[in-house]
This record gives sequence, C-alpha cells and structure tokens, in this order.
Amino acid sequence: MAYVESLLHKCTSFPHIQQLHAHLLITGLFHLHISRSKFLDFCATSVNLSYAAAVFRSVPLPLTNDWNAIIRGHAQSLHPINAVTCYLSMSRAPCKPDALTCSFFLKACARALARIESLQMHSQVLKSGFDADVLLQTTLLDVYAKCGDLDNSCKLFDEMSKRDIASWNALISGLAQGNRPYEALKLFNRMREGGNDGRGVMTPNEVTVLGALSACSQLGATQEGDKVYEYIRNNFLDKNVIVCNAVIDMYAKCGAVEKAYTVFEGMNCSKSIITWNTMIMGFAMDGNGVKALQLFNRMAWPMPDGVTYLAALCACNHTGLVDEGVRLFELMDKNGVSKNVKHYGSVVDLLGRAGRLDEAYKIIESMPMFPDVVLWQTLLGASKTYGNVEMAEKASRKLVEMGSSTCGDFVLLSNVYAAHERWNDVGRVRDTMKTRDVKKVPGFSYTEMNGAIYQFFNGDKSHPLWREIYAKLEEIGFRIRELGYEAETNYVLHDIGHEEKENALSHHSEKLAVAFGLISSDEKSPINVNKNLRICGDCHAVIKLVSKLYNREIIVRDRTRFHRFKEGSCSCRDYW
Repeated sequence: MAYVESLLHKCTSFPHIQQLHAHLLITGLFHLHISRSKFLDFCATSVNLSYAAAVFRSVPLPLTNDWNAIIRGHAQSLHPINAVTCYLSMSRAPCKPDALTCSFFLKACARALARIESLQMHSQVLKSGFDADVLLQTTLLDVYAKCGDLDNSCKLFDEMSKRDIASWNALISGLAQGNRPYEALKLFNRMREGGNDGRGVMTPNEVTVLGALSACSQLGATQEGDKVYEYIRNNFLDKNVIVCNAVIDMYAKCGAVEKAYTVFEGMNCSKSIITWNTMIMGFAMDGNGVKALQLFNRMAWPMPDGVTYLAALCACNHTGLVDEGVRLFELMDKNGVSKNVKHYGSVVDLLGRAGRLDEAYKIIESMPMFPDVVLWQTLLGASKTYGNVEMAEKASRKLVEMGSSTCGDFVLLSNVYAAHERWNDVGRVRDTMKTRDVKKVPGFSYTEMNGAIYQFFNGDKSHPLWREIYAKLEEIGFRIRELGYEAETNYVLHDIGHEEKENALSHHSEKLAVAFGLISSDEKSPINVNKNLRICGDCHAVIKLVSKLYNREIIVRDRTRFHRFKEGSCSCRDYW
C-alpha cells in the first residue's frame, strides 16, 4: 500500500494516472483491494471522477472501500446528489456500508440540502450501531443544520455522549445561519465559559468565533460583539485575516463603524481584498460616503475588484453623490473591471433616489444582460418615493411578467396608489395579493439592553413592560406635536379615518423599541435598534425629533442601511 501511495503522489497529470492504472493491472496490484481502493479514492477525489467511475464499473465484486471511494468522489463533486444514487446501488450489493460510507453519504446530503435522505441515513446509523461514532454524529448534526432542521440538530447535540470542537462549531454556525442568532450566542457563551457536563470541555477556535460574530451581526448586539472580540484578542485569534474580516463586518453591521475602522487600522496580519471591501462597505452602509471613497482611493495593492467598485457605488448611493457614482461606474470599463447586474442595479438605485427615473429606466433598457427582479423592484421603489404612477406601473408590469410574487412589490405599488388616494386601485392590488396568496412580511425590531436581546412587532403587547412602553409613546406623541409634528398618514395603506391611521403608525416596531430604550437605559447611552424592513418615513421623522427632545443618539439599522439620529438630524440626510 505504501508503494502505491508513493506512486500516487508522483502523479501530476491525467496521463500519469492512466499509466499507473496500467502498471497496477500488469503487476496484479490492482486486484489487491487495499491498492485498488486507494487508487480509486485518489482518482475520484483529486483527478477525474468519470474515469474513476469507469474503472470502478470494471471491478467484478467491489468491496466496501471501493464503494466508499466513489461515493466520496460524488459527494465532493458538482452533483453531490449522485452519491445518494451510488449508495442505493451499494445497498443492493453483497458488501455492507460502514461508518465511513455513512459519513460520505451525509456530506453529500449537506451539500445537496437533502433533508429526507439524511433522516433516512440517521435511521440506518442507529440500526447499524454507528451512533457511538463522534465524527459521524457531528457530520449528522452538521447536515441537519445546513438543511435548516435546527431542532433535530439541537436534539442530537444534547444526546451526544461526547462532543468535539467540530460538534460545537457545527451547531453554533447552524444556529447563526439559520436565523436563530440569540441561541447561537448562548451556546458560544456556554462553550467559552467551559461548562463541563462530563462530555468534554472545548475552547472556541477560529471557526467558533466566526459563528458567534455572525450572530452578533444579525442582532446588532455590539456589547456581545465586544465580548467576542475581547476573547479573540486574548487568545491571539486576531492573527487570522478571516477572523479580522468578520470582526470588521460585525462592528460595521452593528453600527459601530469607528470600532470597525480601529480594527481595520490595527490588524496584526496582512489585509486581503475582502478586508478592504468590508471596510468600504461598512462606511457606505453608515452613510459616510466621503470616508468610503477616501479608503477606495487609498487602495494600491490589492487592486480594486468588482466588489470594491460595488461598495464604492453603494457609498455614493447612500450619500447622494450621484455624479461621482456615475463617474465610478464608467471608470470600471477603463480599468478592465467587469460589470455585473449588481453594478447596474446600484446605478439604477442611485439615479432613482435622485429622482432621475427616466435615466434609470434607460440604464435598465441598455443593459447587456437580462435585468433581474431586483432592478425592477428598485425602480418601483424610486417611483413610489417620487409618486410617479406611470413608472411604477411599468416596473410592476415587468415584475408580473417575470413571475415575481414578493409582497414588497405589491405593497410598493399599493403605496403609490394610496398616496394619490386611488383607493380602487389599492383594493385591486390587495385582491391580487389574496388571489396569489401573497403574505405581507410582518415588521419587527430588535434592541439590545443590558446584555439581553428584545424583539418587538408592530402593535406588540407581549413585553412585561408594555404599559410603560405605550405610556412613553404617548408622552413622545404629546412632546413632538408641540414641535409641529404631524403624522405622515400616507404611509398607512388603508382607506380609514385620520385618527385610526395615526394610531396604526404610532405603534410601529421601531418606535416601540426606541420607547423601551428610553425607559430602560441611562440618559447618556445610545439606543441601538435593528429592523428587518426599511424604516418608514413617519418613524424616521419621529425618531429624529426624539433624538433632539431627549438628547439621545439613536442608531437604527434597517434592511438597506444605518440611520444615526442625533440632535434632530439623521446621518442619511433624509436620503434613503
């Protein structure tokens, strides 16, 4: 076997593999199952899967290791689901699958997101008595997490008699990526604190902190992010550029862009193109186009790529630097950087936000590639902002032609009609939504307070302090009216009375989160709110006034950007 291995390491091309295959056949070594399976495994995973499969079919009675080599090759290929078909063929053969067979099969399920097949394999693992294998249990946990079956992942994790670092990492990453970031952070803290339940104490590594940082980003939890970053520094994990990039991204997404920049400037390792792109995009999302472009202009090596230009275009977009954005867009061709649909989308958004709807429409029509749904949604959003019914209807028709059934498309068109009090058209749009069973995504907001994460929905009364929160909202209402505030009721898409519209607006989730922040934190600390949808114009106007009346900095991250409210103004300069 050592002899065959040494020959395999010397193979640097496909003809070498063919020569080795011939040599093994002539010398009879191919008939020794250890040599044959080693050759098949190398060929299937590193050289040519099709050739390996052809060689495999020539074997009269393949053994378990031969099957494993081919299943493993398919699992790593562009079509991992073929490993499932291969396993089914093996199950009808005389030889029996072993723990490695199950592991390769499950890795294929994870890549193909084959949840049903993974459940069936779990049953096979239990029947075969392989459930004591920690590596196999971890692979099973990972496939459940990647397929979105987090309940089964958690159940399996709790039942494991022994856990390794990969088990913890798989679940933390799965929870973070599966929209359960709060649970991911709880698990990370439990791991970091070294709680020993007799199943092994593990120290978080680079992979672990990536999952925890992702969870902090989703929650906008700066304080938790600080703790994770402190752990990273104390354990010298900041020498890894991927970890540093994730820290920068986390702080930027939490609205702490200056902290992100401090990490960027103080890195203990070389910056990659991703580092630069993340920081430029961080400034862009924060509405600081000037700093984003200064950083873009600082780049000498690595050279800006398509993602860098996209981040710079977003910076222009969020700051209203229309001419500079158009200049950068044109500069891409001169510098040999290919444009994709996202670059076109960013320029369409830039022109649309500036009210240059006809130019935006012409850009879409002139694209060398087929415009995607997002481009027409962008134009529809701009049409809503400027009340352009004709352009909104054009964009809406295109979206219908493309088969889009996103609730936001219908809501935006309904918005345009409602602003012009065309209630019959609003009703027609809503009827279409009902016919197509389109559901409106409910708005909700997160806020972090004293190390805990709180979630609010529109009109929410589930919080233990809801009476105090609503009382604070009433107080806010009285005080802002004294400053001349009038509710922007055009954001309510129902043909109801003015007072009812005001009540509907006053209990939006971000207002509830801000009111809770006012009653639950000290007077000098900033209030951070993370919203799943775009902030509405009325909430934007109210929070500006709240920041002035209560002398508080309020940072709201919505679906597209950050809004930093201070002393009665917003960092977006009302351009969002």
